[in-house]
Amino acid sequence: MTDAALFTDLAIQPADIDAAAARLAGVARRTPVLTSRQADERTGAKLFFKCENFQRMGAFKFRGAYNALAQFGPAERARGVIAFSSGNHAQAVALAARLLGMPSVIVMPTDSPAAKLAATREYQQGQRDSEVVLYDRYKEDREAIGRRLAAERGMTLIPPFDHPHVMAGQGTAAAELVDEVGPLDALVVCVGGGGLISGCAVAAHARSPGVEVIGVEPEAGNDVQQSLAAGRIVRIDTPRTIADGAQTQAAGALTFPVIQRLVRRVVTVSDEQLVRTMRFFAERVKIVVEPTGCLAAAALLEGVLALRGRRVGVIVSGGNVDLPRYAAMLAGS
Repeated sequence: MTDAALFTDLAIQPADIDAAAARLAGVARRTPVLTSRQADERTGAKLFFKCENFQRMGAFKFRGAYNALAQFGPAERARGVIAFSSGNHAQAVALAARLLGMPSVIVMPTDSPAAKLAATREYQQGQRDSEVVLYDRYKEDREAIGRRLAAERGMTLIPPFDHPHVMAGQGTAAAELVDEVGPLDALVVCVGGGGLISGCAVAAHARSPGVEVIGVEPEAGNDVQQSLAAGRIVRIDTPRTIADGAQTQAAGALTFPVIQRLVRRVVTVSDEQLVRTMRFFAERVKIVVEPTGCLAAAALLEGVLALRGRRVGVIVSGGNVDLPRYAAMLAGS
């Protein structure tokens, strides 16, 4: 497929990511790119970690949320935004809404990490008509709850991944990475519903033609891996994994076609491999990374992916984790 045809009929184009970058300039942080001699020696590759755990509210999700909300018209801003999320999109939408002066209603599971729930409520403090609505992720449908509340309250629903403005905003992470370190042979990205990897795949292919984009899911939640094999979106039960940001049941109608065309493959890692990667980041890189944020790195550090001799970008997606639970996981409890 020619470069010109690569993005035809996809939900987002490289120009959408450039426009998102302009909206985010001066608002989102340009997160650091870190390297590790130990990681390079272990993998035989040159790894570049794009550390979105240093992003505002602690994860890449701020990029997509702000890009989406910044495009609301005056009437939409007055009515406000509603979102559903296990935690990071929740915080991102609450913070973006606060910065833009609009109310937010966030639908979150009852078992959300306490730190994510507390931060979301903190961002909403003093904001009119703003609240967190809790639900049981294993018994209730968050999308149905979100749609119902949006209709009842006249608010605009911004989903966590299946939205072109969200996808484009997330893609700015990969755009910054390639702009800083130069062309990559491969880009490894965590996969939940596909918002991050679809945006990053468009950005990476536009800036680094021929790049191999690889997704990583938790073993318990490999719906996108199954979907690629089946050639259609496969829906699964809510996976039970410590990677709470990847507890999605299916890829999106907009994200999946991008993944089909621009992502070479999707691999999986276990919760145990995620914990070991969290420990590696803490001990060797001196940073706190949440389980979902370790997905891409774990595939490399644990030998699931062999990319020896290649220049590899790795998206470290976030660092929001309850500290007592984090300490217990690192201690092997």
